[in-house]
Amino acid sequence: MQAPAILALNHLLGQSAWARDRLASFSGKRVNLTIGPLKIPFVITPEGLLAQETTGPEGTFDVEIELPADTPLRLIRGGSGEAMKAARITGAADLADALGFVLRNLRWDAEEDLSRVVGDIAAHRLVGGAEAFVSWQRDAARRLAENLAEYAVHEKPTVLGGAAFKVFSEDLVKFRSQLEALETRIKRLG
Repeated sequence: MQAPAILALNHLLGQSAWARDRLASFSGKRVNLTIGPLKIPFVITPEGLLAQETTGPEGTFDVEIELPADTPLRLIRGGSGEAMKAARITGAADLADALGFVLRNLRWDAEEDLSRVVGDIAAHRLVGGAEAFVSWQRDAARRLAENLAEYAVHEKPTVLGGAAFKVFSEDLVKFRSQLEALETRIKRLG
């Protein structure tokens, strides 16, 4: 599983000269990327790409990046920025900063890859259609969630709305202070 992950990252780096330039200055540095139970050790090449690390002793990495097991889902949901928010990075600060920046901002140019198969115009239309479909799905999910929340608050009040919750919380605080005062009075009497 390590080689496909490195191949995928190298493909994305191949589409982004700025990212390769940023990583090239760290040539020879060893990194261990952990996603859940999957460990992907690699070394940065002089071209700013990644090569699978197989030679160095275990545990002597310049930087270690640990991502939660749900990172692939986070990538789909919110892009690499969303996934990197949950990352734990240790090691050399300058390399960690460069890797963090590259991984947060690396984007796949699907239209470029698709154009090699179906041509530029068809790729542009396919990607545009896919983006419109994803946007429609997101909007439909948002509207469904809003409608369900409105139903739960107003139609079948099983959930308190924001204002009602605030009033309930204030009443609860008042009740608690009255209860404490009553307990104090009972202790004085007894």
